[in-house]
Amino acid sequence: MDEPVTKQSTDQNVSAMDRLIDVMARLRDPTTGCPWDREQTFATIAPYTIEEAYEVAEAIAEGDMAELRKELGDLLFQVVFYAQMAREQDEFDFEDVAEAVATKMIKRHPHVFADLLVEDANAQSVAWETQKENERTARAEAEGRAPSVLDDVAAGCPALMRAHKLQKRAARVGFDWPDVSGVLDKVAEEAEELKSEIAAQQSETRIEEEFGDLLFSLVNLGRWIGADPETALRNANSRFEQRFRHVEAVLAERGEQPSNVALEELEALWQSAKRRATKA
Repeated sequence: MDEPVTKQSTDQNVSAMDRLIDVMARLRDPTTGCPWDREQTFATIAPYTIEEAYEVAEAIAEGDMAELRKELGDLLFQVVFYAQMAREQDEFDFEDVAEAVATKMIKRHPHVFADLLVEDANAQSVAWETQKENERTARAEAEGRAPSVLDDVAAGCPALMRAHKLQKRAARVGFDWPDVSGVLDKVAEEAEELKSEIAAQQSETRIEEEFGDLLFSLVNLGRWIGADPETALRNANSRFEQRFRHVEAVLAERGEQPSNVALEELEALWQSAKRRATKA
């Protein structure tokens, strides 16, 4: 079991990383810790980790370095939180986590840490994927099963991101359209199938399946045109929010609200907001 937690976190002479680890240990102390922190588990913390990762991405997108520093700290705290819980269960600690990833990075970059020569970034990407494929094969053999090119595409990824990764993996072994026209035709086909299911008043499950197929084909189109689906949708969300807030602001100046205005007027204001954004 762990030794009693000290008051090291108040000592400014220790390293920042050691101080953070000690802060986390004190928060989890079964006697003097924070009740909320003590109650958390791996499962309850996971959603916060995802949220923090997105907040890091948002700070990067906004170019806000002060906010990025803060959000990276919040994300690092999540790693320390997991490591502390694992330490309490005698599984691993933060040092094990750091050592494992350092070892993995050294192994995957022999052109930096050994004598392998890599011509450019593209060659490095190929070497990286080859190394990861070898690792997947070794893991599958150790588990007594056949390896799959789809191994280790995490089920916990956001759905759009996972669809993109699955399609990239499948394309790597030739399961792909010969050109973008086939992808565009597939998008149109899936849209028509969804339209038919809605018109036929099929079950919600059937309609949802067709909607999912359409989304999947749109993600594939994004892959072909070089658009990351998560980034594209995030930017679309931002554009929608900016334009709708503009519509609300214009109406507020007139003492009106969207719910009290005809759809035709809302559409006209929306188009005005789009033109305003284009000129900006």
